[in-house]
Amino acid sequence: MKKIAVLGSGDGMVFEAIVNYFSGKDIEIVCLSDNLNSDILGAAKRLGVKHQYLPFEENAAYFGTHNFDLIVLAGYAPQLSPEILNLGKFINVHPSLLPSFKGKDAIQRAFYAGVKVSGVTVHYVTSELDGGKIIAQYPVLIGNLTHFDEFEAEIHSLEQKLYPVVIEAILNDKVFDFQDLLGASCGSGCTACH
Repeated sequence: MKKIAVLGSGDGMVFEAIVNYFSGKDIEIVCLSDNLNSDILGAAKRLGVKHQYLPFEENAAYFGTHNFDLIVLAGYAPQLSPEILNLGKFINVHPSLLPSFKGKDAIQRAFYAGVKVSGVTVHYVTSELDGGKIIAQYPVLIGNLTHFDEFEAEIHSLEQKLYPVVIEAILNDKVFDFQDLLGASCGSGCTACH
């Protein structure tokens, strides 16, 4: 059985998509958050997924004594040190086409910069902010009449569609292929593949 940790600080939308995607599959998911009152911990509790409050300063001790096949960041705020990153394989989903718009508020910055193509990137985590090797990207076109809230909703929907498929590819030691995404079922009504 493969075991993954989902590490988040805020909302649980991406986490919930991961849990739903792997429902009925031979995967154990543990939810960890540095925010005791985070929505991601609430989602884990509601979904019956093992969860734990993990203060940032306890990450090294925790990951040094728990083995995971993959550690998945989903809206995790703090920057992880090389000491922690050496304790496992860490990936992240970012709401832009890296290397453009690294860091916070990427959706807003991309939209208000007037770019016509943005998207979602899944990448390995390094000590450089959003600087790790890119695993997968998927574009979102921004039309002249697109409102910000429409663009933001499409980015979030795409994150929920792309991330679980890429996670599964990594767990199975496969290279991600867009055919995997196109063939995946999307329980969230995602329009990314339509």
